[in-house]
Amino acid sequence: MSYAGLSKLLAVPAGFEAPRVLTHGDLTARPLSRECLADDVRAINADIDLINATRGGGWPTGPTSEEEDYIDLVWHEGEWKENKSFSYVLETSELGYVGCAYLYPLGVRQELSEELAAYDVDVSWWVTTEAYERGLYEVVYEALKKWVPAEYPFRRPHFSNVVVP
Repeated sequence: MSYAGLSKLLAVPAGFEAPRVLTHGDLTARPLSRECLADDVRAINADIDLINATRGGGWPTGPTSEEEDYIDLVWHEGEWKENKSFSYVLETSELGYVGCAYLYPLGVRQELSEELAAYDVDVSWWVTTEAYERGLYEVVYEALKKWVPAEYPFRRPHFSNVVVP
């Protein structure tokens, strides 16, 4: 069977409400929204190379403007509201904004295949350079491994980053 151009929607029960706050030690995740605009633009533009080297997937292709990022953030809010995907801003008490995490349908970040179709959700994340240098890339991975099966109806997450600790 050819899976080209297809995606596997997230299977969440009717009435499912995704958690709005997730914690793991000092790491907190909350929904990515327009309120994050300034921090999001600053972090993306400062850390394009690191995002591409660790998360991969072809985004970001270059610097983003506030106008472009605003459109993306509104899209993320809409996806969340419809339970189509879930995007989180990641923060610590010491550093504040340190990156983002995404729970997407399979086939969005990479072409769907028979192998990928066996998973429930595509999980990816990125962190700022300062957070990376402090070991938070690995901390986020550990948090996601805990959060996804505990807080969502997903038992087979696919961690799609180029670099998975």
